[in-house]
Amino acid sequence: MYQQMIFVNLPVADVDTSKRFFTELGYTINPQFTTDDCACVVISDTVIAMLLSKRRYADFTQKEIADATKTSEVLLCLSAESRAKVDELVDRALAAGGSGSREAVDHGYMYGRAFDDLDGHTWEVMWMDPAAVQG
Repeated sequence: MYQQMIFVNLPVADVDTSKRFFTELGYTINPQFTTDDCACVVISDTVIAMLLSKRRYADFTQKEIADATKTSEVLLCLSAESRAKVDELVDRALAAGGSGSREAVDHGYMYGRAFDDLDGHTWEVMWMDPAAVQG
């Protein structure tokens, strides 16, 4: 059965620095689709982040490239298998040089935290109790 994938393309100031950041979070780089101008970060079998130098990113759009440290262009949300995994990933991001973007949100059945990567892109990490989804 076909599984749809998402390729999130993000402009970054320094491809090598961004590669190091995301590998410190536990993700891998697919060398087949990585060059000096872009890095293919494998988040899961169906989620890929393409980190493009601003010069390369500009090849794909006629619009001005947003400065994610000043404006919010997108909120990226990743699921986690547990509350502990939410904390683990966000704590790793902060230790790798990311910054916290908001306080934790705890609704009991749903828990989330967020961080900004080195270029200011906001990544939310969220766990939801499977029983709450079924209900």
